[in-house]
Amino acid sequence: MFEGSFTAIVTPFKGTGPRTPVDWDAYEKLIAFQDEKGTAGIVACGTTGESPVLSHSEHNRLIEFTVETSKNPVIAGTGSNSTWEAIEMTQAAEDVGAEASLQVCPYYNKPTQEGLFRHFGAVAESVDMPIILYNVPPRTVTSIEAGTMARLAEEYSNVIGVKEASGNQKVWEEIRKRCGKDFLILSGNDGDTYPLMKHYRARGVISVASNLIPGEIASFVQLGLEGDFKEMEVMDRRFSRLFDAMFIESNPIPVKEAMNILGLDAGGYRYPLCEISPENREALKSVMKDLGLIGG
Repeated sequence: MFEGSFTAIVTPFKGTGPRTPVDWDAYEKLIAFQDEKGTAGIVACGTTGESPVLSHSEHNRLIEFTVETSKNPVIAGTGSNSTWEAIEMTQAAEDVGAEASLQVCPYYNKPTQEGLFRHFGAVAESVDMPIILYNVPPRTVTSIEAGTMARLAEEYSNVIGVKEASGNQKVWEEIRKRCGKDFLILSGNDGDTYPLMKHYRARGVISVASNLIPGEIASFVQLGLEGDFKEMEVMDRRFSRLFDAMFIESNPIPVKEAMNILGLDAGGYRYPLCEISPENREALKSVMKDLGLIGG
């Protein structure tokens, strides 16, 4: 169930501002687009879904709506830097039928590794659903160390893996060494997917770019699952500029802009995020033209 290309789906808003409403009709169409193009599953309310600016009721409803609407498994982003909030949101996601929970490393309050163990352990104890850790130190400052991951996986049977977004090969090596061959690794960066699958037995990606090109990213990952790393490398080179362009400004600003250019209604943003700068919009369009995604 947890291998392949999983789309970290955007949350479309009706305009840009401090609290513009969710565009539910647009969201339903985006989910259908993913289902039609072979995506293995959807991650709802992740960073790409602008989870930090959602109210608790919106957060819970988005996950419920995704479960109701998608034909594919749903991984619910229900992490928090508050353990009790993470527990409540994870229990709510389990209650509505999400297949797994994505648990981000607690941000801002900079817990120790022992604090991280207790945090994730408390969440794991509160539900039966699988827990996928999310290691993204560029956003959270604190890293989940490989030893902490291994300890959690040994202590809690429902802690099954990690979305790995450190971008650090030494970290990847340590995770595979400490956590064993059966510990699930999903790439947290599109650009890391090829080396993670080839060298560290990752089983797929939680992708930003697949909001735009879900079929291509699904095929890209499938090559890795089949062990065809020669062809996977060809695709990796082809899309490398697009992968980079998705982070030309803070995610999800570029991907929403690119989706809107393609006619995929990703809507606006909630502050403090806002529209892409004119110069970066032109740079993004240039990459899309080179790939043949838009005319030029």
